[in-house]
Amino acid sequence: MGKPIPFSILDLSFVREGETSAEALRDTLELAQAAEKLGYHRFWLAEHHSMEGIASAATSVVIGYIAGGTKTIRVGSGGIMLPNHAPLVIAEQFGTLESLYPGRIDLGLGRAPGTDGPTMRALRRNLGSDGDTFPQDVLELQGYFKEAVPGQAVRAVPGAGLNVPIWLLGSSLFSAELAAHLGLPFAFASHFAPDDLMAALRTYRTNFKPSEALAQPYAAVAVNVYVADTEEEAKRQFTSAQIGFLNLIRGARSKMQPPIDSMDGLWSHGEKAAVESRLAVSVIGAPDQVGRGLERLIERTQADELITVSRIYDQQARIHSYELLAQVRDRLNAPVAAK
Repeated sequence: MGKPIPFSILDLSFVREGETSAEALRDTLELAQAAEKLGYHRFWLAEHHSMEGIASAATSVVIGYIAGGTKTIRVGSGGIMLPNHAPLVIAEQFGTLESLYPGRIDLGLGRAPGTDGPTMRALRRNLGSDGDTFPQDVLELQGYFKEAVPGQAVRAVPGAGLNVPIWLLGSSLFSAELAAHLGLPFAFASHFAPDDLMAALRTYRTNFKPSEALAQPYAAVAVNVYVADTEEEAKRQFTSAQIGFLNLIRGARSKMQPPIDSMDGLWSHGEKAAVESRLAVSVIGAPDQVGRGLERLIERTQADELITVSRIYDQQARIHSYELLAQVRDRLNAPVAAK
């Protein structure tokens, strides 16, 4: 490979079967602390609502909890679903986070609801905001982070004048085009929606316009990564993710299920194809296998950064996976002569 590639983590504070949200959040902090020691670049949380298996709904609150329990790793949202919120509220929340943990906070924005229709309506009430207003909402939010001017009627306090990096997240061409137009970093959600990955990256890079925030395009690619001492164990851990997506396809929301030895007999042929399609950008195996898989992904996408996702049931197995992945990262990023 060429330049070193930062490896980062996206965690949804998955709630395991038999576990409470409080325990899941403590597990998230433990993982973030381990990630910091292992040299991961950033640790992101995502906004999802009305899902008993995800504890990161109050994303800004969880970011504060994680940033307060760590010292150096960047912490942020991957992402905040902006149409669920008034831009001023998000500016104040992330202005507060940046004031408390200066130089460590990222604000990744998405335009999906992060939930179903009834929950979306409960969240948004009469604000009238939806995905169609997302570009205007992003511009309004950017404005709140600029230095306030005399006579400005509405200000974000804290927020005004603070350099909170804004990312756009997406699983289609829409956010890629908008990120390019605004000159913002872009992260593609290929860990669950891989179909438009290459088209979105081409769109973003081709149409990118330099801005005050970013001189050149910067694209992160999300990938499911499961590393274990053996290929068989990594594949076994991966079944928790497969079960989770199978339940999602069936319309059943549940807590994270323990891994099983085989998915045979658990899904139909059509369900298997649907789950495998959603999880196509996944690298699973022993360290050498994962290294080769990630090297191919980086070469194919020319990613500037990898955002890794691991839905592993056992906390110690999850931490061990990231320990092994850090070793893979270091080998991939080593100078050519040292490999």
